Amino acid sequence: MSRALTMTLLLLLLALDAGADALIPSADVEGARDPDILKRYEGSLIVSYDDEAFGEYLLPTAPLRMDPDRARRDAHNNRWFAPVESLPLEGRVVRLVYLIPEGRSPLEVVRNYRDEVEARGGRALFECKREECGGDSGRSSGGGGGEMSLAMVLRPAERIPDPPLSTGACAQTERIQDQRYLAAALPEDQAHVSVLTYSLKTGHSCRALDGRTIAVVDLIEAKAREQRMVKVAAPEMARTIDATGRIALYGILFDFDQATLKPESAPVLAEIATLLRADAGLRLLVVGHTDNAGGFEYNRDLSQRRAEAVVAALVRDHGVDRARLFPVGVSYAAPVASNQSEEGRAQNRRVELVQY
Repeated sequence: MSRALTMTLLLLLLALDAGADALIPSADVEGARDPDILKRYEGSLIVSYDDEAFGEYLLPTAPLRMDPDRARRDAHNNRWFAPVESLPLEGRVVRLVYLIPEGRSPLEVVRNYRDEVEARGGRALFECKREECGGDSGRSSGGGGGEMSLAMVLRPAERIPDPPLSTGACAQTERIQDQRYLAAALPEDQAHVSVLTYSLKTGHSCRALDGRTIAVVDLIEAKAREQRMVKVAAPEMARTIDATGRIALYGILFDFDQATLKPESAPVLAEIATLLRADAGLRLLVVGHTDNAGGFEYNRDLSQRRAEAVVAALVRDHGVDRARLFPVGVSYAAPVASNQSEEGRAQNRRVELVQY
């Protein structure tokens, strides 16, 4: 090996060492703050922070189980796992990822959080450790080609906002061991909390964090959704379709991660039926759209089933001729806003009527 090449490799290794050392923070990430409801574990630092004003959250209350359809995969080709029982929640969703002081175990940290929950009048809904949680207990939110992990169910890698090789990304996507989990309710605060703790088994780029304990805390506070979408009456639907060939509707609502229509959808479905009765020649594509949370194929299937549910309701409840409606699911292929904010994601979750 030439001297020049040796020096180049040496400089590269020194640069990598410097980058690894930079992963140990001296302060919280900019803009992060502890919630009023829960205190942090003493001495820990926030390395990732995300605050959605209004979002959806599936809180596991039982172990994960592999989907009976073994061909079902997530966006990273992992076999699909989901909790046997869960609570679909809506409201403010805050994620705080803490780097715990050295020498503290995942068990010690999760026990402290449980004590804090009970001190506030809350109660544990579900606890598990290691393999008991189901899925791959050696994975956090990162990785492909194997089995989904509990961390992936809580938040898949594509929804982690931190840049690659940052402290926040390393803390949430590297291999792990000794995972511990707590799901709890805080009735007096009208909130739920998810606490996942583990110790990291990092690769070279994140090795400064190897062996360190991480606490991933998701706090879901009940909060009324801002009603910004006005119900569209049949005449307005007709005018917009005549002018543009399509209209986006936001009053058709579904249960979280399901194709089950909520009762609140009834007024909009009635207006669609009125629209179709007023124009006997009108034929519509009923197009389901999602945001980008989750894999494309998974969302395509979900959006298709949701479009079919709308068609079925119009036929069953309003006597609409099935031949006049064609359901289509397009996943997140046609966003109307950025998926980087909850406001944008809310605009992307919609049903459109398209004339054909």
